[in-house]
Amino acid sequence: MTPEIDECFAAVRAQYGEASLDRVEQMLEPRRRSEYRHPAQRGARWILPGIPQVPWHDPYAYPELLPVVTALESQHARIKAEQEHAWTAHPDRFADYEHYLVRQQDWRALYLYRDGTMVEGAAELAPTAYRVIKEYAVDTGVICPLLESHFSTLLPGASIRPHCDLWNFSINLHLAVDIPEGCLISVAGQAREWTEGRCLLFDYSFEHEAWNRGTRARTCVLVDLWHPDTTPAERAALVTLMREIQTMMAST
Repeated sequence: MTPEIDECFAAVRAQYGEASLDRVEQMLEPRRRSEYRHPAQRGARWILPGIPQVPWHDPYAYPELLPVVTALESQHARIKAEQEHAWTAHPDRFADYEHYLVRQQDWRALYLYRDGTMVEGAAELAPTAYRVIKEYAVDTGVICPLLESHFSTLLPGASIRPHCDLWNFSINLHLAVDIPEGCLISVAGQAREWTEGRCLLFDYSFEHEAWNRGTRARTCVLVDLWHPDTTPAERAALVTLMREIQTMMAST
């Protein structure tokens, strides 16, 4: 622990109570990490205990997340038209996607939100998606500021190899923007298809993979949201904790 983490945790406990960070403290105990981990989460680094071990979630089941889900789905037609224009007119703005494990040239990303803020210039290329993410995810505080939102474009023939993301206290929302035949995503061995204009929601601490066996690009809008089973106290502490850990890892 660093002085910044200690100070943050003390402030959170003063506001929310001494027991408010019990699960975060348990997560940090190396001896007990395997207790909270499903076998399909073995590759994740951080598992917050008490989060339901469910790979796939109903995107309409959580009142906190429902506004962003319904806003994205209701604006699908505009989002798709703007994405198609950006992809055609400004292909250089779609960067190789840099996952913490790998960088892929056949997986492209147009970022809307990153490093805790909306991405400058994204509103010009994708105004509808930008507005929805800002109004319904960022301004409401349901986005996880440690992560991001972006257009995720998987080129024909590309695949994303099986992997677990870093933790289970955020959850991944996909709006299916443009989905050719031959595209699937599998989470904990449970495969599903995207339905264009609809959202999928899954816990990406479980091992997951995706592939595009179609003849054109597959595009979704991805949004990293706080898992609805986390508390405001835990969210405040986790932001400081993970940023401090990232800073320490970068300096070693």
